[in-house]
Order: sequence, then structure tokens, then C-alpha cells
Amino acid sequence: MLVNRVKDFRKGGGLTQEELANRAGVSRQTIISIEKNKFIPGLDVALKISKSLNTPIYKLFYFV
Repeated sequence: MLVNRVKDFRKGGGLTQEELANRAGVSRQTIISIEKNKFIPGLDVALKISKSLNTPIYKLFYFV
């Protein structure tokens, strides 16, 4: 199972979904879908989110 901690790191950084979406160059709906585990992003989007949150990708997404 893929664990997704985008919401935790986004909130910890004081960002709204809209702000993160703008920083990562994706839509707000994409961020919502990722946070609700309805969409697993491709590597390109995951890297953009990781960079936008200044957090290593392995802390945002990992398997358990």
C-alpha cells in the first residue's frame, strides 16, 4: 500500500491546497485527489510536489 503524506507536509508548511498547486504547477483538483488517495501521481508530478514542499520524495510517498 502506498502511503501519501502530502497533506501532512502541506499543512505543516502552512500552505493551502491552492498555494501548493500553484507552486507545483498543477491544478488544485490534482492536489485534492492526491491527498484523498484517489490519484497516484506520476514521478514528474511527485517530484514537483516534493520540490514545492522542500521535502524528499521518499518522505511524501512510500510503501508499507
